[in-house]
Amino acid sequence: MVDTLPQPGQDIGVRVADLSKRARAWLLAVACMGVTLVISSMVALNAALPDIAVETKATQSQLTWVVDGYTLVLACLLLPAGALGDRYGRRGAMLFGLALFTAASAAPLVVTEPLVLIVSRMVAGVGAAFVMPATLSLITAAYPKDERNKAIGIWAGVAGSGAALGFLVAGALLHFWSWPSIFWAFTFCAGALFVLTCTVASSREHDAAPVDWPGAVLIGGAVAVFVYGVLEAPTRGWAHPVVYGCMAAGVVMAIAFGAVELRRRHPLLDVRLFARPDFTTGAVGVTTFFLANFGFFFVAMQYMQLLLGYSPLQTAFALTPLMVPVLLISVATPWYLPRIGLRASVATGLALIAAGLFYARTLDIGSPYVDLAVPLLIMATGIGLCTAPTTSAIMGAVPDEKQGVASAVNDTTREVGAALGIALAGSVLASEYANRLRPQLDTLPEPVRQAASNSLAEALEVAQRLGPQGLRVAESAQLAFMESMRVSLVVLAAVCAAAALFIALWAPGRNGRQFGFLERRIGPGPDLDPAAPAAEAAETGPETGSARDELGGPVSGHDDGGVRAAAGDGGQDRTVDNP
Repeated sequence: MVDTLPQPGQDIGVRVADLSKRARAWLLAVACMGVTLVISSMVALNAALPDIAVETKATQSQLTWVVDGYTLVLACLLLPAGALGDRYGRRGAMLFGLALFTAASAAPLVVTEPLVLIVSRMVAGVGAAFVMPATLSLITAAYPKDERNKAIGIWAGVAGSGAALGFLVAGALLHFWSWPSIFWAFTFCAGALFVLTCTVASSREHDAAPVDWPGAVLIGGAVAVFVYGVLEAPTRGWAHPVVYGCMAAGVVMAIAFGAVELRRRHPLLDVRLFARPDFTTGAVGVTTFFLANFGFFFVAMQYMQLLLGYSPLQTAFALTPLMVPVLLISVATPWYLPRIGLRASVATGLALIAAGLFYARTLDIGSPYVDLAVPLLIMATGIGLCTAPTTSAIMGAVPDEKQGVASAVNDTTREVGAALGIALAGSVLASEYANRLRPQLDTLPEPVRQAASNSLAEALEVAQRLGPQGLRVAESAQLAFMESMRVSLVVLAAVCAAAALFIALWAPGRNGRQFGFLERRIGPGPDLDPAAPAAEAAETGPETGSARDELGGPVSGHDDGGVRAAAGDGGQDRTVDNP
């Protein structure tokens, strides 16, 4: 086992000072556009699925994979793509990803067969896997330490608002044009962003170590198999062998990845980072609030469109209140985070998300929009308190030369959390809905009962063909959906509350340390030694003149307790190359 860390005091790169403030701001803008494209693409097609089904004759299974194929490929390739960007150049990785994304998005404009749609979305997921980690690592490479936390906060706020923006743009396009307009938008935006990316500075590692391909295959396979099992849960049920078998296989492969990485000279990801309370706090926080966010979207969109009668565009506008608090609070991260600390910020944020989800239980059939806006704003405030601090915790827990892989860890937890949220909310909603509705349809033929029990949309369609009986079927289905939605929201709220409790106990506080009873039992984590030398350019804490990091804790000059450089990181100074 070799320690390839640089000496304390090294910064992101020897030529970072060559970038002007305007060049850094432009790079930040381009990076934010990139992460917005990737995240909005995850959700934009949801609103178009009914039209795609009619025009392409796609089955329900094919429609599912039009959406899930992108998420699955993106999630499993993020870590390897981040390592390749570190080794060969982050701007180059982003350009490669954008070129692939553009070509894949243009394919459905020529051929509209369901199989082509699925394959094109999976190829777009490959491109997105190169774009997403590059956006954040380009920012950390370009910004000096004293400005980096604000830049990360802006990036995180934009990333947290990407889903709502995707809904809004897709709804506007479908209001005026048909579903291919979404692919036209993907193609145009990705192509334009490719051109803009050519104008920003790049960064990479010189004299880098070989990429850890065995580790890349193991972790990519682990994420792919696990996420596949999660995505199948709503349709097959959690007790289905495919679901729990895939999830178990993913966990086993992840354990094997950890064992392999501990023995490699240049690991793709040193798993000992998870022993750090700040790194673990960031990973758990990101996973949980994305789980809650996407789980809520899955339930709320059906509620708004099927019960409140909103169009796709109205639904998108109804979700826009989520964006404002997330953006404002994220930008304010450098001000409030050193004052309250990582523990208070993330635990409070998750508690607010849980409260918003629980409050949403009061919604009913025909509730006015103000009743929906209140839980949305509560949740948005909680998401805002979590978004930037968790990302900063992950990125700040590792030395500068590991930023590409750290960014990929941050992005992977987002994708896994989103998949888990949709699967959890969807499976609870489906099972509760069927169990509550079927007993009320005993007098109807079995084919009618089966169709009505599949989903509220099918039940309302069946009700229109039943004549006088249809009104009773529609009312029963709506009530069953409302009761099932409340159960789903309570389950999501319980997950967030449990995560908030864990963070409140485990996370480091404003002084950068865990609670005393934890440190006495397990000892202080890496980088928490108060005697460690302070890193250059660290921020000054609000109450003392000592050097402190963005989490309010003492900076340790990257003395990370033996955490090694990731594959593709040679431990040398990072250079920033102007185009």
